[in-house]
Amino acid sequence: MNREFEALARAASRPFLLGGIYPWQFAQWKLRLDPVFLSLLRNGYLPDRGRLVDVGCGQGVLLGLLVAARERYLHGEWPPGWAPPPLNLELHGLERRRDRVWVARRALRDGAHIELCDVREAAFPRCSAIVALDLLLYLEPGAQQGLLEKAAAALEPGGLLLLREADAAAGFAYRVTRWSARVSAMGSGGIWPQIHCRSAAEWASLLEALGISVTVAEPMSEGTPFANVLFVARKKS
Repeated sequence: MNREFEALARAASRPFLLGGIYPWQFAQWKLRLDPVFLSLLRNGYLPDRGRLVDVGCGQGVLLGLLVAARERYLHGEWPPGWAPPPLNLELHGLERRRDRVWVARRALRDGAHIELCDVREAAFPRCSAIVALDLLLYLEPGAQQGLLEKAAAALEPGGLLLLREADAAAGFAYRVTRWSARVSAMGSGGIWPQIHCRSAAEWASLLEALGISVTVAEPMSEGTPFANVLFVARKKS
């Protein structure tokens, strides 16, 4: 792991101790092993102001990272060459599991607003950015369409959508991703789930049909056996 990011990951995971040992360990593991968090910060994808909505935020790991990044930047502890973190961005998380919402609220306190809701049914607040990581594959195709329609309606013109999903055209790596997603859902107390994925080209085509242009579609599985792709997209003005 990048040395500077490792220090940031330690700082970001520490507040999750307020929710217990497991949430703290999970935050550390997630930040250190999942390449998407380093990429989002180092590349400066997120806007500096407005509202960010993290759809399916879980226990709030990404939001906790952004809070910690802001604090370290303001204290002069920021890697040279990195884009500044968003300093004026209002953080809003949506999550359906009560236990994860409890952890997120305990850890983040006033740093983010965490809403308990089913993202398939909840209204999305008006926002400048939406993040959805590894979420849509658990939804039926119709629900995927509906959620992205709500995202398109909630985004301001030029607003950012960061979407990470598995590429169903990636062969063996996709099969590993699908199996891992099912095991993860089982480990979280769920049942053996149906997984609904599309190819990277199909995800991009779906977004374009909703008036959201994909500007970057990059593999986001470095250091893992998975077939994830990060779509950096913007709502057309």
